[in-house]
Order: sequence, then C-alpha cells, then structure tokens
Amino acid sequence: MDTRLQKRVQRYGWDKAATHYERSWKAQLDPAQTALLDMAELAPGQRVLDVACGTGLVALRAASLVAPGGEVAGTDISEEMVAIARETTRALEIDNVVFERMDAEELAFGDDTFTTVLCALGLMYLPDPERAIAEMHRVLRPDGLAVCAVWGERAKCGWSEIFPIVDARVRSEVCPLFFHLGTGEVLRHAFQVAGFGAITVRRLETWLHYDNAEEACGAAFIGGPVALACSRFSEQTMAEAQAEYLASLAPYRQGEGYDVPGEFVVVAGIK
Repeated sequence: MDTRLQKRVQRYGWDKAATHYERSWKAQLDPAQTALLDMAELAPGQRVLDVACGTGLVALRAASLVAPGGEVAGTDISEEMVAIARETTRALEIDNVVFERMDAEELAFGDDTFTTVLCALGLMYLPDPERAIAEMHRVLRPDGLAVCAVWGERAKCGWSEIFPIVDARVRSEVCPLFFHLGTGEVLRHAFQVAGFGAITVRRLETWLHYDNAEEACGAAFIGGPVALACSRFSEQTMAEAQAEYLASLAPYRQGEGYDVPGEFVVVAGIK
C-alpha cells in the first residue's frame, strides 16, 4: 500500500473520530496508559514527548507529573485531535504542555531533545513503525527512556473482527498489520534494532466494558480507526455491519452490556 495514502487515511480518519474518541475509548485505554506512565517514572523537571498523542489523555497526565519545571510536547497526525487537546489545555489552564500536528515518522525536533518519549497505542497505525521508533531514539537524550504501548495479540483482543467486517464492505486501508507489533517479541526486537538497551516488556490483559450495544458499536464504528471508512456506509450497510460485529461479541455479552477481552503490550528501553 502507498504510504502517503495510508497516512491520509489515518489523518482524515482520526479527524472524523476525534469528537467521539474519548467517550468511546478513555476508560477502555486507561490500563495501558497508566502502565505506560508507571514504566516511564516521570519526575519534575523532565522534558517529555508524547507521539501520536490523540486528544492528549497521556500528555496532560504527564504534564502534571513533570511539574514544576518540566515540559511536555504532544504530536499527532490529526489536526482535529490536536485541536481538542489544545482546547482541553486552555480549559484546564495547563501551561507546561503544547500540541502540534506532526508525522511520527518525521519528528520536527533536534537530536537529543527529550528526557522521555511516550507513545500510547499509536504505533499500530503507522506505515513504518520501525522508522517512528528510530525517530524516538534520535530525539532522546543519552540515557533517555522511551515507552510505547500497543495492542497485543489478535487472538486476545475480542473486538478484532471489526477490521474484516469493515473491509468486506469498503476497502478501508486502515492498518493491515494492526496486531503485528503486539505479537511475540516483535516490539522488543524493533526497540533493539533502533538502538535501545535495558529493554523491559509488560503484557497486560484487560477487559473493555460497554454498557450496551450502542456503546460497543459507537466505539468500533464511530470513535476508532475505521470511522472514515464507515462514514461511507449507507444506513442499511451500517446496520448490517453492526449486527455482524455484535454477533462476534456475543460470547462476551453480560446482560445488556459487554465485557470484551483485550491485551496490551508495553515496552520500555533506554538510549
């Protein structure tokens, strides 16, 4: 697939999902984000980069951990995600974090700029995640720490049928290798190739809770990576796709709601 096309799909797809993202995924992603911040061991005075920051959920937490004296920069390919992060920053009157639209594979920062680089569940969407990890290594200061979280193995993520269900109806070009980095030791190896040492890996099993079918479908079809593809669906096509998706979640139904299994992989390495 043409990498420029994939980046456009990602940019405009997340623009489409941005206003629904936190409602759909904030609670569900918190275990991975918390594990990532725990492994980062942030302290006052540090300078932090949050790559693929989305609406700023991790960056804003990091800003409080590095204060006083510390700074956080958040970058994302989606202008709408960045706009929401900036709006939240103004509303909360946080003065030590900035957000910029930026390609994770071409970071516009100098060498040896940051003490810590974070990336919470963004690498799976990149055409060349290994290049992005190399960029994280480049912008880190010597002895700096990078911590990245990705979704784990496909078989352990009960919502994974969303991709073939959507692809069967429209060619989405979203993330053909979405679960690749979470399989086996792939992400650890990518860190090694980029030059990181003292690498640690943590696998985290979790449950994604949705109160009802509407919430489960909203997260999958409107608030996530296939939002752009699904925006092309007719009303009938959307209804059929949602019915198929809910059927795939049937083993995880609890009354009116759903408890869907998931897995995260969090990797940390030192430059």
